[in-house]
Amino acid sequence: MIKTNPDAPIEVENKAKQAFVGLQMLFVAFGALVLVPLITGLDANTALLTAGVGTLLFQLCTGKQVPIFLASSFAFIAPIQYGVATWGIAVTMGGLACTGLVYFALSTLVKLKGAEALQKIFPPVVVGPVIIIIGMGLAPVAVDMALGKNSAYQYNDAVLVSMATLLTTLAVAVFAKGIMKLIPIMFGITVGYILCLFLGLINFQPVLDAPWFSLPHITTPEFKLEAILYLLPIAIAPAVEHVGGIMAISSVTSKDFLKKPGLHRTLLGDGVATTAASLLGGPPNTTYAEVTGAVMLTRNFNPTIMTWAAVWAIAISFCGKVGAFLSTIPTIVMGGIMMLVFGSIAVVGMSTLIRGKVDVTEARNLCIISVVMTFGIGGMFVNFGEISLKGISLCAVVAILLNLILPKAKDQVEIQE
Repeated sequence: MIKTNPDAPIEVENKAKQAFVGLQMLFVAFGALVLVPLITGLDANTALLTAGVGTLLFQLCTGKQVPIFLASSFAFIAPIQYGVATWGIAVTMGGLACTGLVYFALSTLVKLKGAEALQKIFPPVVVGPVIIIIGMGLAPVAVDMALGKNSAYQYNDAVLVSMATLLTTLAVAVFAKGIMKLIPIMFGITVGYILCLFLGLINFQPVLDAPWFSLPHITTPEFKLEAILYLLPIAIAPAVEHVGGIMAISSVTSKDFLKKPGLHRTLLGDGVATTAASLLGGPPNTTYAEVTGAVMLTRNFNPTIMTWAAVWAIAISFCGKVGAFLSTIPTIVMGGIMMLVFGSIAVVGMSTLIRGKVDVTEARNLCIISVVMTFGIGGMFVNFGEISLKGISLCAVVAILLNLILPKAKDQVEIQE
């Protein structure tokens, strides 16, 4: 039975309908979900598996109260690429598994001190510039892929495909209506892929050779201190973004999930999901805004829908031809998508500063933002013996330390008091 009141949540009781709606939610998340492994070289089927497992673990930690889906986090794209190139996949997965400790620590902090404690340690002036660096640091990667650099694609073909992909994604994101507006990445990839077919740039042999049923590739993690220290601070930005995600789904459903089941439990669930995903060889998880948008549009507030989405993700992960098909997507198609996606990450950082009403001309804020941006864009690194701190992790640490050390302006102190 489905309620017809447009202002009321739609409670889908029939299991077959719940399964169908769950598949729809997975479809909304699918493009972004597989984008991370396709860019970083991880296994797409494993990412599907870990998204499903992570969502189920999140529901377990939160008492199955929050209608939200967890999948591949964009914040870790550059760190994964660097980690794989420097230490290999196994060590990178070990370091990523340890990033769950950041969530556990923040969960404990919120449990003991309340959600306000996060605001003191991670105010917008800290989180904003770090998120900007995550997006801007990936910009050269997106452009190189869009131009076909270090690949077999010709420049003219690369520009044609990547720009067609980008323009399609932009058009759908701006002009589409309803559920279509939530899946611009899917439309962009589809148009780019079809164009590549006409240009003869796709080899279907891997799909023909792949079995219908195969186990996702599981990577046994290895642990190295340098990799752990490099990756740990990176989890701060998505962990703080998690708060925004929970606030968004609370607003959509008119339920305060920050109080029940509690922010400490949702942070714990995200941390457990991230660690579990990495232990299996998948990218760290995060809450998906696309799925929250779909919940708002369809008004399906039942968390069981997300259980079905997770089950579908796990089931599809065992189809070898799905992973083989995804592997045939040319990098120039991914390049077109990435130019929008990575730029949008930077915009999230900017909006964090704007929503936090950060006065960037005030000396203290100017110092924090300037140093973080320069360190991040300039490639600053600090060596401690054999251990090196660089990139996003260095920016996160510097931002936190400067925020704690530099004295606040008098008017800021008065406001807080």
